Amino acid sequence: MKNTPAPSLDDPIQFIKGVGPRKTILLEKLRITSIEDFLYFLPFRFEDRTQFKKISQAVPDEYVTLTGEVLNAGTMFMGRRKRVFEVIIQDETGVIRAKWFRFNESYMKEKFKTGQKIILSGKPTLNKRSGLEIIHPDTEQVSGENVNSLEIGKIVPVYHVTDGLHLKSMRTIIKNVLDKYLHLIEEFLPDGLIHRHGFISRADALSKSHFPPQGSSLNELDAFKTPAQRRLVFEELFLIQLGLAFRKKHTGKESIGTPFKTRGKLIKQFVKLLPFTLTGAQKRVLGEIMQDLEKEKPMNRLIQGDVGSGKTIVALTALLTAVDNGTQSALMVPTEILAEQHYLNILPYCEKLGIELSLITSALKGKERQNHYENTQSGKTQIVVGTHSLIQKDIQFKKLGLAVIDEQHRFGVLQRDAIGKKGDHPHLLIMTATPIPRSLALTLYGDMDVSLLDELPPGRQKITTELFFENRREKAYGILEQQLQQGRQAFVVCPLIEESEVMDLKAAVTVFDFIQNQFPNYTACLIHGKLKKEDRQNIMSRFLKKEIQVLVSTTVIEVGIDVPNA
Repeated sequence: MKNTPAPSLDDPIQFIKGVGPRKTILLEKLRITSIEDFLYFLPFRFEDRTQFKKISQAVPDEYVTLTGEVLNAGTMFMGRRKRVFEVIIQDETGVIRAKWFRFNESYMKEKFKTGQKIILSGKPTLNKRSGLEIIHPDTEQVSGENVNSLEIGKIVPVYHVTDGLHLKSMRTIIKNVLDKYLHLIEEFLPDGLIHRHGFISRADALSKSHFPPQGSSLNELDAFKTPAQRRLVFEELFLIQLGLAFRKKHTGKESIGTPFKTRGKLIKQFVKLLPFTLTGAQKRVLGEIMQDLEKEKPMNRLIQGDVGSGKTIVALTALLTAVDNGTQSALMVPTEILAEQHYLNILPYCEKLGIELSLITSALKGKERQNHYENTQSGKTQIVVGTHSLIQKDIQFKKLGLAVIDEQHRFGVLQRDAIGKKGDHPHLLIMTATPIPRSLALTLYGDMDVSLLDELPPGRQKITTELFFENRREKAYGILEQQLQQGRQAFVVCPLIEESEVMDLKAAVTVFDFIQNQFPNYTACLIHGKLKKEDRQNIMSRFLKKEIQVLVSTTVIEVGIDVPNA
């Protein structure tokens, strides 16, 4: 007799009960390819099915669990081809309809027979003709006390699914995974930490994060604050910090860079060119940067500062310090528009100081691109401003001493490492305008030193952030109109819909049409990544000259654009 192999966390997922080859393909779309992926594929919210209500208590758009008796069931036709399976359920207080648009007719007729008692859960909607109805509810037949423990009478997990994979099926599969593999989960947190914080075991935390015990608080579950969920949150942050600590230790041991002299002639000339006095925060942060640059250990520093806090001048001082020490420096930004703006802002200083400045983006073609590449490789170009094009294989530096990355959140760790490999352990300076609390910055960027530009130059307005939900859209546009009436300008940035420029552009066009109709007395313009470089520059130039009042854009413009009047 053949022995059944013991379960292992390395088992292929297709052999899990309820999966099979077809669902394996669907699960891969959710990035579930291992047993561990299943265990950590956590619910994004929960539904309370512990409270049963009467049909008369059901209200539109509020999740409800009902019990009743099937009054009638059958297929209805809507138009020539569209079929709907409708079940009419009643209790002593009223009637409600359940409808399915995708169904197996013979299965549904067998399941919903007249007189059958059922439990159903879902969110009712109001049909003007037929009253309350629930589309595709979760249902269970009542047979004595035999009710599916995963679906009814419980707080039920809700997972992200994909077409062809039903939520009920996902719950069943994850329950099967927990039943078979949970005992294989090993503890890795030190005993001292577990006892100090009163944590439950890792296996128990995973089980209860998927299927909460009776009496769990729905509010705590949705806020991810139950004891089980807090244990998993701590575990994730602990591993992140551990990884960052190893990374920082490795960086300090292995890397020996080029120490710079930081009080050279070029920097003194540059400071004299500035038409303003540096703020106290700028001086403090520059002091921290210069201390780093004087060391053999390469700088690895993050600067966080609001829009208008003077990050660019701080970065330019660092870029010039690298040039003053006979090396090249690079400024990498996420978009061509931002690269062009940085280039134009830096160019006047470089011209007066006799510094060779170059702009490298994907817009460069043919001979012009080749010339830029050759000048960078030969060392003729001393400062390079560019997009991710700077980390392409074709770009070679003669001696890269400093790399500055603007808007860190738009680049991953791999891009950060890639620009570092363009030189012999160059110094690295990261900038972001994203408002990150210092404690969170140290958590996210624990392998870096953090500097904060917490002071705006004189005359700069404090940045305020307000959140308006969809039902307050008119209020938001009312504020926009007030600003326009005062002679100000505005950006309207359409957020990322998906990783698709086409979808981004479609959303921006829709908003642009709305803006034109809503504000006919003002000039609006649309800018996006599909425009030619010359057209983008023309639009930005007109915007800076205040010829355009409202600039609608895709996320191509969402970071770092400097227009004081907007």
